[in-house]
This record gives sequence, C-alpha cells and structure tokens, in this order.
Amino acid sequence: MKYYITSISKRFPKEKLYDNLKLNLIAVAVGIVGGLGAVLFRWLIYSINDFSFFHKFSINFIAPVHNSLGLSVLIVPMIGGLIVGLITYYFAPETKGHGVPEVMEAMFKKEGIIRPRVVVAKTIASGVCLGTGGSAGREGPIVQIGSAFGSVVSQLLKLTASNRKVLVGCGATAGIAATFNAPIAGVIFSIELILLEFRTESFVPLVLSSVFATIVSRIFLGSNPTFIVPMYHFQSLYELIFYLIMGIMAGFLGIIIIKTLYGIEDIFDKIRIHPLVKPAIGGLIVGVVGLKFPQIFGVGYSTVTSILNFNYGNPTGFLMLSLLFLLIAKIIALSVTLGSGGSGGVFAPSLFIGAVFGSLYGAFINILFPAISAPYPAYGLVGMAAVFSATGRATLTSIIMLFEMSRNYDIIIPLIFACVLADIISHIFYSRTIYTEKLSRRGVVIPHGLEINILKNKKVEDVMIKDVITVKVNESIQDVNNKILKTGHEGFPVVNDNNELIGMVTGLDILKHRERGGDMSLPVLKIYSKDLVLTYPDETLYQALKKMRKKKISHLPVVDRDSHKRLVAIITKGDLIMYKDL
Repeated sequence: MKYYITSISKRFPKEKLYDNLKLNLIAVAVGIVGGLGAVLFRWLIYSINDFSFFHKFSINFIAPVHNSLGLSVLIVPMIGGLIVGLITYYFAPETKGHGVPEVMEAMFKKEGIIRPRVVVAKTIASGVCLGTGGSAGREGPIVQIGSAFGSVVSQLLKLTASNRKVLVGCGATAGIAATFNAPIAGVIFSIELILLEFRTESFVPLVLSSVFATIVSRIFLGSNPTFIVPMYHFQSLYELIFYLIMGIMAGFLGIIIIKTLYGIEDIFDKIRIHPLVKPAIGGLIVGVVGLKFPQIFGVGYSTVTSILNFNYGNPTGFLMLSLLFLLIAKIIALSVTLGSGGSGGVFAPSLFIGAVFGSLYGAFINILFPAISAPYPAYGLVGMAAVFSATGRATLTSIIMLFEMSRNYDIIIPLIFACVLADIISHIFYSRTIYTEKLSRRGVVIPHGLEINILKNKKVEDVMIKDVITVKVNESIQDVNNKILKTGHEGFPVVNDNNELIGMVTGLDILKHRERGGDMSLPVLKIYSKDLVLTYPDETLYQALKKMRKKKISHLPVVDRDSHKRLVAIITKGDLIMYKDL
C-alpha cells in the first residue's frame, strides 16, 4: 500500500493536483460567463435586427427576409458597415473578419494572450454587422469573445502559458456549446481548431466549460435543437453513390467559397479609400443583393430551417433555379461582408450554403431516381455538414454538430460519408482552410489537425516541478539513499549552504559507490556530479528532451537564465513522457 501511495504522489504531486483543481474551477467560471455571453450576444443581434429592419425593439426575432423597407433596405447594411469600420479601425483591428483565425494566431504566436478590449469590441462590431444584415455567422464572434475572456482571466491570475491556452480553448468551447446548444461539438471544435491537442489536462476543463455553458444557455433559451427537422431516413444502399458524388462536389464547392472570399478581400484591399469606409461599401453591395434575395441577410437560420422543412413534392425546374441563384447570392454576400472588413463568422454561412447546395443536388437526384432517393431536404441536411467539412476542415466537428443541432440519427451514415469525402477533396486540391488561409497571408503557418508536435509548442515551465527536494552537499550518502527509497525519486539537485545549485546526485551514483565498497557515511560531496546540464523555464520541451538524450540523463535542473546557481524547478524524462501521453 505504501508503494502505491508513493507512486501516486510521485506521478501527481500536491502542487500539480492543486493546479489542476484550480484550472478546472476557473474553466467552470469561464463556461458560465461564456454561456451568458452567448445568450446576451444573441439578444443583441436580434434587438439590432428588429430595430434596423422593423423599427421596433422586441424579444422575438423576426427574420429580415420579411421586411418591407423597399429600396431603403440598401441603407441598413451600409450604416452597419460604417459603424463596424469605426470600431475595427479606431478601437480593435483584430475584431475585423471572422474571429477564429485571430484566436488561432494568438494561441500559436502570442501564447494565448488576447487583449481585453476584444471582448467589448467584437461583441459590438459583430452584433451591429449581423443585426443590420451583414451576411455572416455568429459562431466566429462568440468564439473570439469567449476566448478573449478566458485569456483575460488567465492573465489576471498570472497562470502559465499552458493553462492560459487551455482557458482560451474553454472560452471558445463555451461560446460554441451555448450558441448552438451543442456541448459535444463545442469540445471537439476546440480540440480540432484551437488547441490542436488531446490530453486529460486540457480535455477535462473543456468538458466542464462546455457543460456549464450549455446549462446556462438552456436556462434562458430552452433545450430545443437549433434546427427542428423531420426525421429523414436513409432510403437505400444505392443512395451511398449519390452521397459519394455530393461529398466530392461539396469539396470543390468549399474551395470555391474560400477562393471567392479571399479574392473579394484582395479586391477591397486594392481600393484606395479610407479603411473604415470599406465595410460601408460592402454593406451597400449586400443591400443590393438582399433586394432580390433577402434570405441572405444576417445569420440565416430561419431560411435554413425553412429549407430543411420544405413541404416537398415533386421538384421543379423553377425550384432548382431559385436554389441555384440563392446559392450564388449567399456566396457573394458572405464574401463581400467579410472581404470588405465586416465582422462575423463563416460557420453559419457554410451551413446555409450547404443546405441550399444539398437541397439543389437532392432535387436533381429526385428527378432522376425518385424511387430510391430520400426527399431532397434530407440532402440539404447532409450538405450543411459536408460544406463546412470542406471549408473548415473540421470534419468531426461538422458531423457531431449537425447531429446535435438536428438530433436526427437516422441519416448519420450518409452524413459521415459525405463529410469525409468533402474533406479529402478539399485537402487534395487546396491545402489551406478558410481559417488558415487568412493566417498564411500574414506569414503565419499553423499545422492542420493534431499533426503538430506538442513538445515543440509547450515550454518547460508548463511541466516543471517547482517543489524540488534538494540535497545539502554535506549530507551523507546513506541519507541520500534513504531519501530515494522514501520518495521514489531517482535523483536530487545538490546545493551548498547558500542554497546555490552546484551539482546533481542520482541513485546510479550511489549504486556505483556501493559496488566499489565505498563508505556510505561519507558526505555526498564525494560522489555528486559537477558536470551540470541545465534547462530554462522558457525553453521548449523538445529542447529539454534533446539535452537529456544527448547526455543520456533523465533529470534536468531548471534554473534562472540570469543566475545558473538559482534553482527554479526540476524536470524529468518521466514528466515529458507523461505529458506527451505516450
């Protein structure tokens, strides 16, 4: 029993247990605040929408597709664009665009540090943009808002860079979970796109944050799924051929969306006018498109719900032509909104485009093979996930989120099939995603998925043990041997009377001394190693591991860069192996 207690205490020292408990409690707080933030952000969008298009404040959202403004509808998105331009130009430039790339950049270039003002600026800018008809989504802004809050909290509490990044992920998770009422997808989203890692130390806080954010959201908004759709069924095995083709087409459609968005952004970048005016011009163009297709205004969830619940009969040429024009209109409106400098996300527009594309494709299949195909709105449901898989390359998130938002399990097989194929095609023909494309233009290269080497992106300070047991230079060898047996540690730093680091002593040193018949009562001064190999808190774990391998040692004292005699902590090869989860 004593052996097991010693082993557990060695693997999970009190300091690490305390840090984990503190991190989890903060994650709960971030989840609660993130959930409240998502609710308030949604109400802000709806309130601005109702005032802008219907000139009244109400607690019930009225989709702008039903507005009766006539030609004056052109002015609404333009005014919203002007306000957004003022905020992004004078207050927080990083709030421009869809938000997720900025969080990714902060994670990998700034160790999770996000300015506090982003919380306020992104909330207002995106709320105004979406509420006045900007054709974008609310998930990108809420991810950036939640992540910024997690970062600010960690900065105030002076947490390590590793814990700060986890809390940034918790903020993103809370935002997604509360916005879409999708707690599992919220966790997977952060793992696939924000943290790019899967380990217990980060997974548990993400889950806690997601759970409490969802609870808060359901208290205020209810527990209904985002999209209420009929229970479509998988009709025939032959349908897999249809979904195979649709997945391939969705992959190419995703590439078209990415290239159109950033192509229009390049056009606006070349226009020689003041930057704050560009979102207003973009808003005017969106207003022009919205005159004919008001469905493109705002987030568009009501339109998606209508498409998925369409009272289907035999598809007609008029229906297919209408869906085709709406598809083109939404891609243009999204690209102009964000390319001109508006503030909003790309997830909801991807769902919108996917629903329209899938329904259009499904209508075509129903005309050719009516006996063996599901109703065409069923293809719209699968198309939503497939298109986001192609644009965001977060396939697992797409599958789980569509399942959580629709709660339709009967269509899971074609859903998985189409998403994977869309991801493959998009990856083969275009290496970057809709998120990483924006970063690559700034010279920031972030590996996609979980292929990143965690040891090269985490620092010694994230793993090192600060509660170090040291050995005085005049202690006897036998006393040191007793410490090894008692603690289970294999070695200790040796310090002088002034607590200055002067060497290391290990169980191997003692064993060699004993085999030579040495006197165990001699001071450790006689056997300790003066040839120190050191590491520093700001070095990467990969650098520390290379030192261990080169010198064939398993312990590294962590010292201050300005004073190599000042012992800060210790790190062992076992710590690295546990951290890497091998």
